[in-house]
Amino acid sequence: MKPPYPGGEWTGDVVDVPVDFPVTKSVEQFVGKVWTVQTDTVSIEDQLVDRDFVVHTGAVAIAALDEDNRIYLLRQYRHAVGMMMFEVPAGLLDVAGEDALHTAKRELAEEAGLEAFEWNVLADFFTSPGGMSETIRIFLARDLRAREGGRVLTGEAEEENMPGCWVDLDEAARLVLNGSLGNPTTVVGVLAAVTSRADSWNSLRPGDADWPTREHLIESGRVRTDVAPRH
Repeated sequence: MKPPYPGGEWTGDVVDVPVDFPVTKSVEQFVGKVWTVQTDTVSIEDQLVDRDFVVHTGAVAIAALDEDNRIYLLRQYRHAVGMMMFEVPAGLLDVAGEDALHTAKRELAEEAGLEAFEWNVLADFFTSPGGMSETIRIFLARDLRAREGGRVLTGEAEEENMPGCWVDLDEAARLVLNGSLGNPTTVVGVLAAVTSRADSWNSLRPGDADWPTREHLIESGRVRTDVAPRH
């Protein structure tokens, strides 16, 4: 039976890999505080096309799981969609020279008032690769302790009223699947945690594991590095 799509049937490894199609021109259409909108003229299969996309800093997220298999979620306003959303703690990779694990530890302290003594990489993903270079690394944080002094307030408006709650991991998965929770880091973090737990956590990587997709983005100029200082 002939495959119903161009290019035939794929018979190689099922894995995402970097590829470099020639870019003949790049134009920055808008440069904001954190992100840039860029138009690249790129040669794809002998066709010259323009592609608009957001150049992003990248981010980390933390699936903080306690001894009762509960995951910590925050309720936060997201203006782009006009919704209050339940999210795992997360933050931009916007501090020069700070590695992803250190950023995750800082964000867990700032947003949840927690520190963890066991860290693993749970999942890496692109949020919207059709139009944005953002990649997120989700860490699994366990062996949790309340941080002395509680949360670290950063002055961000959305964080002034950001209550948190503990949700049973299986219940969180049910809420994801019935459409009650739609934040992408929450969706990926919850479902990845459920899947890894079912495999006795054998899929986990070390907290300082290499992040080749982010390295590719940095090397190809698809990461914003000149972000404004934190306030």
